[in-house]
Amino acid sequence: MRIDAAVVSEPGGPFEVVPVDIDTPRAGEVLVRIRAVGICHTDLGMKATWSPRRCPQVFGHEGAGIVEAVGPGVTRVVPGQSVCLTYRSCGRCAQCAAGHPAYCTAGLNTVGRPDGTPTLTRDGAPVFGGFFGQSSFATYALAHEDNTIAVPDTLSPVVAAPLGCGVQTGYGTVTRVVRPARGSTVTVYGAGSVGLCAVMAAVHAGAQVVAVDPIAGRRELAEKFGALAAVDPTVTDDLGREVIARHGRGTDHAIDTTARQDVFSAAVTAAEPRGDIALVGIGRRLEFDVMGVLYKGLSIRGVIEGDVVPHETIPELADLYASGELPLDDLITAYPFAEIERAAADSLSGTSIKPVLVFDA
Repeated sequence: MRIDAAVVSEPGGPFEVVPVDIDTPRAGEVLVRIRAVGICHTDLGMKATWSPRRCPQVFGHEGAGIVEAVGPGVTRVVPGQSVCLTYRSCGRCAQCAAGHPAYCTAGLNTVGRPDGTPTLTRDGAPVFGGFFGQSSFATYALAHEDNTIAVPDTLSPVVAAPLGCGVQTGYGTVTRVVRPARGSTVTVYGAGSVGLCAVMAAVHAGAQVVAVDPIAGRRELAEKFGALAAVDPTVTDDLGREVIARHGRGTDHAIDTTARQDVFSAAVTAAEPRGDIALVGIGRRLEFDVMGVLYKGLSIRGVIEGDVVPHETIPELADLYASGELPLDDLITAYPFAEIERAAADSLSGTSIKPVLVFDA
């Protein structure tokens, strides 16, 4: 079937919306007509560093739409159903069996089909797809039963799209990983879409939240969502001290979405003894003073996808949005799919918190 997809022909190259052909769904696969797809910094970071051996490539991993067709053996969703797409997991390895599918050891999120056959072609030549089991920067995507989550028909696809990655990452990091007690102190470093969802979740848990971000509009949103204070890191020469001053004491739980060395160092400085720091942002290298971490008894851990079980968490998020407890509309800016390059630029510059590409009905 002929579709339109945003193809990247070389690492760091532009998104080019061109016609490609998509295969029919095989066993376990789900063909989804994409109605909206979020742009995540993971898409843009991977695009910049992707292997030239796996180009041309279609990215996109926050898709939402309507099931068009299903392959043999699929029972969880049916044609015509509204769905949100998320990351893949095998459901069988030790991590999946233990309820931590974000750490699935099968490596299904970047390789496409296990047998190497293409899901996408252009003029008969393969185009690499299957990114996070979807490659949803396209009018249609081939997903899988394990990463296709039914959502209410009343939920706008523009809101449903980011539930599958950015929203569940911020929300899950709070609710599944750091689990703040009522009255505990939480500092969120970086108030993008992931950070602001963490702010919402921590406030909902009754924590005392401070948000850190250089962009005024994001700090204002954090306070609107219930943060007791928001700090501009560009106007202080000691961010850790500033955070302690705003809380009145150290931070019990820190969530770093930035992967910046200076921010991470400030998080260590501001941490309460026996506190923890959850690393959510994607980066290459961070260093820390071992003695400083040792004497404070700090716990530092990485978190992927909020460590959530999507089939449980995404319906929960949809319910929270419907009840008005998750004001995601404040984060989202919609763009026509044809303007993907502008949306990506706005995401990188911070102009847009959560760009969501929309398709004609």
